[in-house]
Amino acid sequence: MKKLKIGILREGKVPVDKRVPLTPKKCQEVLQSFPQVQLVVQPSPIRCFSDEEYADLGIPLKEDLSSCDVLFGVKEVPVDQLIPHKTYFFFSHTIKKQAHNQKLLQAILEKKITMIDYETITNAQGEREVAFGRWAGIVGAYNGLLTYGRKWNLYHLKPAHQCTDMEDMLEEFFKVKTLPSIKIAITGNGRVTHGAMEVLTRMGLRQVSVFDYLYKEFSEPVFVQLRSSDYHVRPDVEVWDSKDFYQNPHLYQSTFHKFSRVTDLLMPCAYWNPAAPVLFTQEDMQRPDFKINTIADITCDVCGSIPCTKRVSTIAEPAFDYNPWTGELEEAYSSEKNITIMAVDNLPCELPRNASRDFGRQIIDKVLPHLFNGDKDGVLKNATIAKDGHLCEKYSYLHDYAYPA
Repeated sequence: MKKLKIGILREGKVPVDKRVPLTPKKCQEVLQSFPQVQLVVQPSPIRCFSDEEYADLGIPLKEDLSSCDVLFGVKEVPVDQLIPHKTYFFFSHTIKKQAHNQKLLQAILEKKITMIDYETITNAQGEREVAFGRWAGIVGAYNGLLTYGRKWNLYHLKPAHQCTDMEDMLEEFFKVKTLPSIKIAITGNGRVTHGAMEVLTRMGLRQVSVFDYLYKEFSEPVFVQLRSSDYHVRPDVEVWDSKDFYQNPHLYQSTFHKFSRVTDLLMPCAYWNPAAPVLFTQEDMQRPDFKINTIADITCDVCGSIPCTKRVSTIAEPAFDYNPWTGELEEAYSSEKNITIMAVDNLPCELPRNASRDFGRQIIDKVLPHLFNGDKDGVLKNATIAKDGHLCEKYSYLHDYAYPA
């Protein structure tokens, strides 16, 4: 029986990404669990797991992956590195017609590539199966506390990307014991939100109810989880209905002002539909009762639900200030009157070894079985954007993006 040859790509996108789809030990597990697989890894000088770590476990390294049947990466593959007629798995960032990746999709079609996007791999309930969301939440919440501590000169946390791994980062948590009795709001209810809450809980911060958060004073720092129903209202409807909100977000208004009056540090983790209202406006930020002074915008939608997130920041320079009265961005920590914003858009890259281990677990459990059971549930079929140079029916809406007039 001919073995399926899987290649692990070297990440080629700039800025560099140190994550891997399968760690050395996960490669070993794949070979043990799926004897019909042959694995080869493309060498990389920047990967968070070294070439030696793969070689020491007997995983072969090979520069040329043209003999592979299926290729797994993490981020977008540079156009000049795409191998024609292959099946690829990676985050393509094309399904929303992202302008910067238009040429990528065009090249995929031109080279008759079959493209399966991790973002489109879902279960029967439509929930994503393969994602880095938890680690975005973990690093984002950590960065939020780092930013708050630096803004008010309370403590100095070691940046997450300078930590060897999560265990190293955990050893920094004791420093936040010097936090005053601030209130922290986290929005959302998905993987990202739960990652953020995991960090705050591990730091020893207490979660409180929405009612207590709004109306009680505390002698310790506390946080609250806010769902869409907590800060949206449809004026013509008295009862909240989640399905209606997601179908008709344009009919809703934000009631977030009640939280902005009592919140010191905001951590937005909720998915935002551009048709939905923003949480607050520039005018709101000028109000004397607007208390938020630090925002860890983990969603990182530029000019999205958080209007003062006017650009993304970098891992090296994660924060900037927003002046509510001028609407301009200023140097981070330049004035206590400004709102300091952390808006890194590739947070999981800061703990690449941990994030890669989790991601490899998802690939082994949620992706590889479908390659060998004939895709009987149609999981891979539903996630395939293009096949042999043609857009699949589900993604035919991308036609004008791939073939502009």
